[in-house]
Amino acid sequence: MVRRGEHIRRPPQPRDASKRVCPQQPPGVSMTKTRIAVIGAGWISQEAFLPAVHQTDNAEVIALISGSAEQSRKLADFHDIPDVVSYEAMDSYLASGKVDAVYIATPNSLHADQAIRAAQAGCHVLVEKPLATTEAECQAMIEACETAGVHLMTAYRRHNEPGTIDMLTRIRDGEIGRPNLIMSAFTAQMAADNHRLSASHWGGPLQDLGVYCVNAIRHIFASEPTEVIAMQSFGDNDPRFEEVHQSMSATMRFPGGRLAQFTVSFGAEPRDTLHVIGSEGALSLDPAFKFEYDVTRTLHRGETVVDRETQPSNDDFGSMITYFADCIQNGTTPENDGRDGLADVVILRAIERAAETGQPQSIDLPPRPSHPGPDTLRRVPRSSRRLVF
Repeated sequence: MVRRGEHIRRPPQPRDASKRVCPQQPPGVSMTKTRIAVIGAGWISQEAFLPAVHQTDNAEVIALISGSAEQSRKLADFHDIPDVVSYEAMDSYLASGKVDAVYIATPNSLHADQAIRAAQAGCHVLVEKPLATTEAECQAMIEACETAGVHLMTAYRRHNEPGTIDMLTRIRDGEIGRPNLIMSAFTAQMAADNHRLSASHWGGPLQDLGVYCVNAIRHIFASEPTEVIAMQSFGDNDPRFEEVHQSMSATMRFPGGRLAQFTVSFGAEPRDTLHVIGSEGALSLDPAFKFEYDVTRTLHRGETVVDRETQPSNDDFGSMITYFADCIQNGTTPENDGRDGLADVVILRAIERAAETGQPQSIDLPPRPSHPGPDTLRRVPRSSRRLVF
């Protein structure tokens, strides 16, 4: 039996016809609501996912799967969730026919095992980023979901919110000419007891924050990097960073002579920005990645601000959940699928090697078949209903 905290990755198995498999709806035909089991009742579930579900009209949470029964029961009562399930009972519950999909919000080292088990139970899978800790784990997750005939979606919520889609559309429409340079920063102060500072969970700001920068850069350039260089810092005797780096800076080379740079840190004032400089102008988002704040987009021509707009308030998690449920109910493959998450893990691992060795690292990835756009956009009003411990 799999116990809480164990990391067991099972290889994909052929689908047993006797097992329950989540229904695939014909195009244009919708379920009432997609029934989601949330795996992991930590901060991101409390602060963002559970409140956001109330704002959707096509999804509902029907179970919390967690190692803390008391805390989960309080959350379940607050959010009108009928079932609280232990990790030990997860497999039987997912195979019971009650669940259409899972949202996995556990430490990075647990993603692959839990996703594969959910797929084998016939459930669609939405996984927090990074998708997993290694390329092999990502591949196993993709194969398991393909074998089971279920969707695997990486939780890139920015693919569904208005500010990011507005910026991407403007760039593709030529508003700043050819995008040539990208610069980004994402920083925070991380509490000493947070699992994101644990090497055993593949923690660190590169994995937790850098994945936002890498994914955004790839989709802005609409291509994959060919080479990376990087430098890391472990701070100035800060005991929080005995296992993981405090800060990381990376430069990525893209086809056509384009370059992108980003810096992330768990030991700096919280900030997140994104700047795209083109041949005829520059666009920026500030904040660029956080879900708690409204996104402001600024257009520069030279040193002059010619346009600035703050997007109306939107619940980014609500947008992501709505899109995920739409894909399930309409039988369409998510744009931000498992291979999108795999590409970022390949790049993050290359950046790690570059920082550790001091040598450039080559990357060879297939082109993406699609990118975020108006078809992935969902507008959902922001929720104020939340319980956070």
